[in-house]
Amino acid sequence: MNLPDTLNLPDYREQSPEVKAAFDRLKGRPEVIRVDHLVKDFPTDDGMRRILDDVSFSVHKREFMSIIGPSGCGKSTVIRIMACLEELTDGVILLDDKPVTEPGADRGMVFQKYTLFPWLTVKKNVMFGLEVAHMSNFDAERDALQWLDIVGLEPYADLYPAQLSGGMQQRVAIARALANKPKVLLMDEPFGALDAQTRAKMQAYLLQIWEKIDITIIFITHDLDEAVYLSDRVLVLKANPGKVQEMVEVPVPRPRGPEQFLSPQFLSTKIHLEELIHPSAEESKDDFKVVNMVATGDP
Repeated sequence: MNLPDTLNLPDYREQSPEVKAAFDRLKGRPEVIRVDHLVKDFPTDDGMRRILDDVSFSVHKREFMSIIGPSGCGKSTVIRIMACLEELTDGVILLDDKPVTEPGADRGMVFQKYTLFPWLTVKKNVMFGLEVAHMSNFDAERDALQWLDIVGLEPYADLYPAQLSGGMQQRVAIARALANKPKVLLMDEPFGALDAQTRAKMQAYLLQIWEKIDITIIFITHDLDEAVYLSDRVLVLKANPGKVQEMVEVPVPRPRGPEQFLSPQFLSTKIHLEELIHPSAEESKDDFKVVNMVATGDP
């Protein structure tokens, strides 16, 4: 399979009429969550260290947005603050124009490490949050089975987490997060611990789930292919301290498939993200050119 010559790749900002129309529709939807002038300081032996500095962005209803950046840029801290798992130092987070000050069912969270209760069955894990919210056992079981069906795991409802693969456990975690019908699903590198094949399957599952239900997703990842493949937009942070560098609109049309990983639009966007994150940006272009020469047999 021949790779496009990187010298002839389109500008990542070029959008087909189809993609431009999709972004016009996205921007016409209401903003579900807004982060305004977010600041986060952490105490150190030498005083306070600023991790996030004046971070602002918004996410539209039913948008899939990823956050990427170099190690130490604070991308996981952003999403933990949005979930109220950590306190902000300054700024405000608004959900439907109301300040977010404590954890709530309006935000679901999926972590990189599996967070299922090992002593509960798959079904009981998904029922847990519903029962905490005082839903009857009958209704909680019915809803749990519906969500397990959506993630393709209803036949495994009576198994325990240890009897499932890593990818299946994460699908249960996604079902549990979605069972409370949050407006926003926060995902902190949820596929980072999976092997490449399982990760690819989970990406496909996640897109299928997102297309079926009314949910806004904010997704943390360090994998640029994953960010481009999944997202409508990619928020790029720079480090020391973490600041917004650019919000990149992904020009790859939906629906998405693995064959698009080698499309000109995909490659141009990935190369630009590489340039933003890594100081030796030109090396990424050279790497693509070498791969292209090997694939095409050019000297």
